[in-house]
Amino acid sequence: MTSSKKESDQSNEQSKLLSDSEPETDPSSVKGPLSFLSGALTSVVLAVLCWRISKSLVVYFTLHSLSYSSPIAQNIASGFKTLIIGISFLATFSFSFIGLGLTLVFFRSLFDGKTKEST
Repeated sequence: MTSSKKESDQSNEQSKLLSDSEPETDPSSVKGPLSFLSGALTSVVLAVLCWRISKSLVVYFTLHSLSYSSPIAQNIASGFKTLIIGISFLATFSFSFIGLGLTLVFFRSLFDGKTKEST
Protein backbone atom coordinates (compact mmCIF):
# COMPACT_ATOMS: atom_id res chain seq x y z
CA MET A 1 0.00 0.00 0.00
CA THR A 2 2.86 2.34 0.74
CA SER A 3 4.47 1.75 -2.64
CA SER A 4 1.23 2.51 -4.48
CA LYS A 5 0.84 5.69 -2.43
CA LYS A 6 4.42 6.72 -3.30
CA GLU A 7 3.75 6.00 -6.96
CA SER A 8 0.56 8.07 -6.95
CA ASP A 9 2.39 10.93 -5.17
CA GLN A 10 5.16 10.77 -7.78
CA SER A 11 2.68 10.78 -10.64
CA ASN A 12 0.86 13.73 -9.07
CA GLU A 13 4.14 15.60 -8.76
CA GLN A 14 5.05 14.82 -12.35
CA SER A 15 1.69 15.98 -13.65
CA LYS A 16 2.00 19.13 -11.56
CA LEU A 17 5.47 19.81 -13.00
CA LEU A 18 4.18 19.26 -16.53
CA SER A 19 1.24 21.58 -16.01
CA ASP A 20 3.55 24.24 -14.52
CA SER A 21 5.92 24.10 -17.49
CA GLU A 22 3.15 24.62 -20.05
CA PRO A 23 2.60 28.27 -20.87
CA GLU A 24 -0.81 29.53 -19.87
CA THR A 25 -2.50 32.39 -21.63
CA ASP A 26 -3.28 34.92 -18.97
CA PRO A 27 -6.18 37.18 -20.03
CA SER A 28 -4.51 40.17 -18.42
CA SER A 29 -1.38 39.73 -20.57
CA VAL A 30 -3.29 40.00 -23.86
CA LYS A 31 -2.48 43.29 -25.56
CA GLY A 32 -5.34 45.61 -26.31
CA PRO A 33 -5.88 48.53 -28.66
CA LEU A 34 -4.62 51.02 -26.09
CA SER A 35 -1.19 49.38 -25.89
CA PHE A 36 -0.93 49.34 -29.70
CA LEU A 37 -1.89 53.01 -29.85
CA SER A 38 0.63 54.03 -27.20
CA GLY A 39 3.36 52.04 -28.94
CA ALA A 40 2.52 53.62 -32.28
CA LEU A 41 2.55 57.13 -30.82
CA THR A 42 5.87 56.49 -29.08
CA SER A 43 7.39 55.17 -32.28
CA VAL A 44 6.14 58.12 -34.32
CA VAL A 45 7.56 60.58 -31.78
CA LEU A 46 10.92 58.81 -31.92
CA ALA A 47 10.78 58.82 -35.75
CA VAL A 48 10.21 62.58 -35.79
CA LEU A 49 13.05 63.08 -33.32
CA CYS A 50 15.39 60.93 -35.45
CA TRP A 51 14.31 62.81 -38.59
CA ARG A 52 15.25 66.13 -36.99
CA ILE A 53 18.58 64.75 -35.85
CA SER A 54 19.24 63.37 -39.34
CA LYS A 55 18.49 66.71 -40.96
CA SER A 56 20.73 68.49 -38.45
CA LEU A 57 23.58 66.06 -39.14
CA VAL A 58 23.29 66.58 -42.89
CA VAL A 59 23.30 70.36 -42.47
CA TYR A 60 26.25 70.22 -40.06
CA PHE A 61 28.40 68.01 -42.29
CA THR A 62 27.48 70.12 -45.33
CA LEU A 63 28.58 73.35 -43.67
CA HIS A 64 31.70 71.87 -42.05
CA SER A 65 33.59 70.28 -44.89
CA LEU A 66 36.36 67.82 -44.17
CA SER A 67 39.81 69.06 -45.05
CA TYR A 68 42.75 66.88 -44.13
CA SER A 69 46.14 66.88 -45.79
CA SER A 70 46.46 63.10 -45.59
CA PRO A 71 44.34 61.08 -48.04
CA ILE A 72 44.00 58.28 -45.47
CA ALA A 73 42.61 60.69 -42.87
CA GLN A 74 40.28 62.15 -45.51
CA ASN A 75 38.95 58.67 -46.36
CA ILE A 76 38.46 57.74 -42.71
CA ALA A 77 36.62 61.00 -41.97
CA SER A 78 34.43 60.61 -45.04
CA GLY A 79 33.57 57.03 -44.09
CA PHE A 80 32.78 58.06 -40.53
CA LYS A 81 30.53 60.88 -41.76
CA THR A 82 28.70 58.48 -44.08
CA LEU A 83 28.29 55.95 -41.28
CA ILE A 84 26.84 58.49 -38.84
CA ILE A 85 24.37 59.91 -41.37
CA GLY A 86 23.37 56.42 -42.52
CA ILE A 87 22.68 55.22 -38.98
CA SER A 88 20.55 58.27 -38.23
CA PHE A 89 18.42 57.75 -41.34
CA LEU A 90 18.18 54.01 -40.60
CA ALA A 91 16.78 54.82 -37.15
CA THR A 92 14.28 57.21 -38.74
CA PHE A 93 13.19 54.55 -41.25
CA SER A 94 12.90 51.85 -38.56
CA PHE A 95 10.83 53.91 -36.13
CA SER A 96 8.58 55.11 -38.96
CA PHE A 97 7.71 51.62 -40.13
CA ILE A 98 7.26 50.32 -36.60
CA GLY A 99 4.83 53.17 -35.98
CA LEU A 100 3.01 52.42 -39.22
CA GLY A 101 2.75 48.73 -38.37
CA LEU A 102 1.47 49.38 -34.85
CA THR A 103 -1.07 51.84 -36.22
CA LEU A 104 -2.38 49.18 -38.61
CA VAL A 105 -2.52 46.63 -35.78
CA PHE A 106 -4.37 49.20 -33.66
CA PHE A 107 -7.06 49.64 -36.33
CA ARG A 108 -7.28 45.89 -36.88
CA SER A 109 -7.74 45.29 -33.15
CA LEU A 110 -10.57 47.81 -33.09
CA PHE A 111 -12.44 46.07 -35.91
CA ASP A 112 -11.70 42.54 -34.62
CA GLY A 113 -12.97 43.48 -31.17
CA LYS A 114 -16.32 44.63 -32.59
CA THR A 115 -16.84 41.49 -34.66
CA LYS A 116 -16.03 39.16 -31.72
CA GLU A 117 -18.46 40.97 -29.43
CA SER A 118 -21.32 40.87 -31.95
CA THR A 119 -21.16 37.09 -32.48
